[in-house]
Amino acid sequence: MSSEKLTGTNNYFEDFVPGFVIQHTRGKTIGELENILVTNMAMNTAEGHFNNHAMQDSKIGERIVFGGATAALAIGLTMQDTGENALAEISMTQMRLRFPVKHGDTIYALSEVLSVEEASRDDAGIVEFHNWGINQDDRIVFECTRKVLIKKRPSSSVASSA
Repeated sequence: MSSEKLTGTNNYFEDFVPGFVIQHTRGKTIGELENILVTNMAMNTAEGHFNNHAMQDSKIGERIVFGGATAALAIGLTMQDTGENALAEISMTQMRLRFPVKHGDTIYALSEVLSVEEASRDDAGIVEFHNWGINQDDRIVFECTRKVLIKKRPSSSVASSA
């Protein structure tokens, strides 16, 4: 499986081919602020995200990042390549949080094009991706399958006006 760095160009519907793997160029180190902000916004009160003392004696030994924050970050890292020309997010399925994320971990993302199909509209098509979030130690921390409605490349022909 070969991968290519894409970020920002050639991301119209026609540019995606099944089997194409994108190694997204940016990474993001997740800090305490991101975890606390998203966790509070989601009204998640689990002590594993807020209570250092309670987590000291746990198997992990420290607080962990809320899975919703991990998912949002991993998907966000894919967006320049998979969402710049998106018209709608259609679905996200088979989501798995595979390894705990801690404050200070850096997340990177990969996407594989699983399928492309015509949509019910002429100006867009549907692309199905498998997305992964990977930490600085190359451990998969997140994965999901996502369908996105993506714009087709604008026609190069210009209608003449009379």
